[in-house]
Amino acid sequence: MGFARVTDDLSDEERKRRLAELEVRIAAAKQELEPKPRVDATVDQAQLAWRMVIELVAGLLIGFGMGYGLDRLFGTLPVFLVLFTLLGLVAGIRTMMRSAREVQETQAAAEAANEDERD
Repeated sequence: MGFARVTDDLSDEERKRRLAELEVRIAAAKQELEPKPRVDATVDQAQLAWRMVIELVAGLLIGFGMGYGLDRLFGTLPVFLVLFTLLGLVAGIRTMMRSAREVQETQAAAEAANEDERD
């Protein structure tokens, strides 16, 4: 009841001014509540890309090294070199795919958690 009496005493200009101030405060509050853009999203993607490249190259290099060492040890043609390089490639690809699957599962879990929070 006291509120109605106070607003009756205000002039139209005063009401408009107070309404404009209220709108500014509401807009500022809404802006604070909006989610901030993720700056680290691009960093996460770059880290993931480098991780996958390193896993693939590491598999190739380990296979190459083992094959070269076995060829030197046994004095054979580069049979082991080719064989272990291909095995290293396969191992690198499998590791890379496993990493991609882990990241996909993590992102799916995060999205599910965000949906649960919204509901």
